[in-house]
Parts: sequence; C-alpha cells; structure tokens
Amino acid sequence: MLIKEKFHKLIDQIDDQELIKVYYELIQKLNLNESGKLWESLTLEEKNELLISFEESKDPENLVRHDVAKKQHDEWLKK
Repeated sequence: MLIKEKFHKLIDQIDDQELIKVYYELIQKLNLNESGKLWESLTLEEKNELLISFEESKDPENLVRHDVAKKQHDEWLKK
C-alpha cells in the first residue's frame, strides 16, 4: 500500500471533524513552508510589514530579551 493510500485510510478512520480540521490546517501550513511558498502567500502589505520588522530588529534598542517576552506571554504559552 502506498503512503498516500495509507494516509487516506487514516483520515477515513477519524470521525472527529474538528480533529480532521486541525490536521488539515497543520498539513497546509507545512506545505506552505516549502521554499518560497509561505512568502508567496503573503499580501504585499504583509511582506512590507515583515521587511520593516526585520530592519527594525537590527537595532538592539528595539529588541526584547527572551525572558521578558516569555514572562509577558506566559499565559498564552501554557495553552
């Protein structure tokens, strides 16, 4: 049995639609991470924001220490 057939069989065995949705979104994101696809999926505005953020990150004054960021987002990170 080919891997694609095994994958289809696995999906067919899952009854939980929310779980299938989560798997689908994960696979979709992984697929976009292939070389250049994620960048290509961004709007012009998103690309510009990302490039501006990258340039701003070169200035140490704009950076937040890891422990500070982790503390600020601790509740979200525990989910």
